[in-house]
Amino acid sequence: MPLHVPPAPAPALRSVLAALGSPSAVREARTPALRSAQGPLSPELPLPVHVLDRIGPGGLAPATRLAAWRFLIRGPEQAVAAADTVLTADGWAFSHFFEGPYIASTELALRQAEAGTSSYQPRLLSIPELYMLALWLHGDAEADAAGGALAPTDLLVPLAPAPPGIAAHRPHRVADLLRAMTLRITPGPGPLLGSPA
Repeated sequence: MPLHVPPAPAPALRSVLAALGSPSAVREARTPALRSAQGPLSPELPLPVHVLDRIGPGGLAPATRLAAWRFLIRGPEQAVAAADTVLTADGWAFSHFFEGPYIASTELALRQAEAGTSSYQPRLLSIPELYMLALWLHGDAEADAAGGALAPTDLLVPLAPAPPGIAAHRPHRVADLLRAMTLRITPGPGPLLGSPA
C-alpha cells in the first residue's frame, strides 16, 4: 500500500538536525549505536506519535492526542536510533535520542504496510496502559497528522515486543484490537471470600 508519510513540522526537523550536528548531544545520548555510527546520520520517516489516553469499556474508540514527532536516524546502512521532538511553548523542540527494539520493528512494519494495496497515513500509537506501541495506519491519507481519532477502518499493527496475547506485526482492525486490549486491562472479579488468593 502506498504510504503517505506526513511532513513533519519544519521546526521539529530543524531541532533534530541541530541535535545531530551537536557533538555534545550525540556524545551524551544514551545510545551506543548512535555514538559509534560511522558515516553521515540523517533523520528519516517522520511519524507523529499519538497517545491513547485511556481504553474505555466496551471497546469504544478512545480519543488520541499528538505527543511527539519521531524520526528514525539512519546511518549509512540502517536506522541506528530514533529522535523524538515535543511541542513546547516555543514550538517543536528536540527531546531525546534513543534506541531499542521498536526501531527495527517500526521499519519492518512500514515495509510490510508498503507491500499492500490500500493507501494509508502512517502514525505511531502509544498505549501506556499496556506498555505497547503500534503502527497506526490511518485510512485518510490526506488527514492532518496532528488530529483525528481512531476510525473503524484504520489498521493497528502492534510492534515487537508486544504484550502477551497480542501478536506483533499482525494488522488488526481498530475495533478488533481495542476489544483485545480492553480484555487485557479490565480486571476480572476478585477472589471469593474464603478462597485462596
